[in-house]
Amino acid sequence: MEIGSFTFLSPEDISNDSTNFSWFQDMENGFNGNSKKRGRKDEESFVDDELKMTGFGDILSSILLLDEEAKEEQHQWVTDSEQERALFEANYREKVQEINGYLDQLQSLYSEMDELDNSRNKRPRKSSLAAATAATVLAGSDNVGPSQPGSGSGQQRRLWVKDRSKDWWEKCNHPDFPEEEFKRAFRMSKATFDMVCEELEPVVMKKNTMLREAIPVRQRVAVCIWRLATGEPLRMVSKRFGLGISTCHKLVLEVCTAIKTVLMPKFVQWPDDNKMKRIKEKFKSITGIPNVGGSIYTTHVPIIAPKVSVVAYFNKKHTERNQKTSYSITLQGVVDQKGVFTDVCIGWPGSMSDDQILEKSAFYQRATRGHLKDVWVVGGKGYPLMDGVLVPYTRQNLTWAQHAFNEKIGEIEKVSKEAFARLKGRWSCLQKRTEVKLQELPAVLGACCVLHNICELRNDEMDPGLTFELFDDEVIPDNNLRTMTSVQTRDHIAHNLLHRGLGGTGLL
Repeated sequence: MEIGSFTFLSPEDISNDSTNFSWFQDMENGFNGNSKKRGRKDEESFVDDELKMTGFGDILSSILLLDEEAKEEQHQWVTDSEQERALFEANYREKVQEINGYLDQLQSLYSEMDELDNSRNKRPRKSSLAAATAATVLAGSDNVGPSQPGSGSGQQRRLWVKDRSKDWWEKCNHPDFPEEEFKRAFRMSKATFDMVCEELEPVVMKKNTMLREAIPVRQRVAVCIWRLATGEPLRMVSKRFGLGISTCHKLVLEVCTAIKTVLMPKFVQWPDDNKMKRIKEKFKSITGIPNVGGSIYTTHVPIIAPKVSVVAYFNKKHTERNQKTSYSITLQGVVDQKGVFTDVCIGWPGSMSDDQILEKSAFYQRATRGHLKDVWVVGGKGYPLMDGVLVPYTRQNLTWAQHAFNEKIGEIEKVSKEAFARLKGRWSCLQKRTEVKLQELPAVLGACCVLHNICELRNDEMDPGLTFELFDDEVIPDNNLRTMTSVQTRDHIAHNLLHRGLGGTGLL
């Protein structure tokens, strides 16, 4: 692209051209005529522009300052993050070094233990080798060398266990052990004991491990039954069976729980229609009272003072009789004509009365819901008269019919009292306080009831010298007449007993 030349005017050219000069002068004069007015407007517009420019400048400067602050904050955050990361990595490396050092120490300890075990195994081998050599020399057989035991397989590690004598249990477990002595020790015959072991074997059997051999099922069951039968402390159980005290305690609880879980549904159950019919006929043949399906009784089992709810377990009657503070839990049971439990309610505090315990039981729910049709369960004075529960008259000045009725009711009550006396006599742990915790006692009491039923059903008679004397703690409830239907039925039964000549002769 080419740029052409341009000629500037000289002063002489300007002065010679007067017309042009006059034109410039006229323009200057024309503009100067409105100079004041235009100057004022220009000044105002300039001020406005100044103000606008100043406002935009302030906004722009604020934006720039915020941007710089954001950049500084981001830079500071990145710096802090890098410092924290560096500190975390340093701590991680230190921890890894410590763990590696600990693992090295543990590995060295295991290696030292293995060397120690090997040295111990070598010593018996050397001693046995020397003994065998000496024996061969004395026998004159120089050509025979000692055998190396355990050459086929390596030695298995065993956990150290204190050596205790098991002579007594091994003697009892021997087939030639006398039946009477076995029954005296375990309160049941050998055949019944074998049946219990067979039923519990799938539940209580344990497998051998690399550290020790499992305790046999028969010994496990024997520990529990002997403890329940004698009520001896765990220290004596440990000496008898050659086991640790804690092991014996654990075995007792395990076997009791297994008995309650496995055997209670089989041996403690409410009678079906056919069995209930036979029970009614048996009680009617004894007393003449129809539709009696069982006898109910509640006993107290002494316990150590609990750590919680002490007042609830305080037994006022036992305290007055024994002249010392007593605590107990209750055991309520319904028995048939043979003294076999058909329903049990276990574990309520000893301060509760018989009628309160009855209301907590499954039998009470069965009675109030109408499931006991034409069935009476006979109880003592501590129970209320209601549908399904028949009790004696408690007021003064009884009639002949009422006296006769009470006498027959007493014969039925005697069945349950004798059953509970055999229960406590056979299982002496129920007679005195034990070391068992309160929350574990229901399993122990349930196991005693199940074993009682097994012995009764298999006709294992109890030694007469073990009979226990029960103490009646009956308290007449405030509301002992619950339904008018039961009152009328009781009066009708008493009237029929007297007029049919089935009343007793106790009054005469």
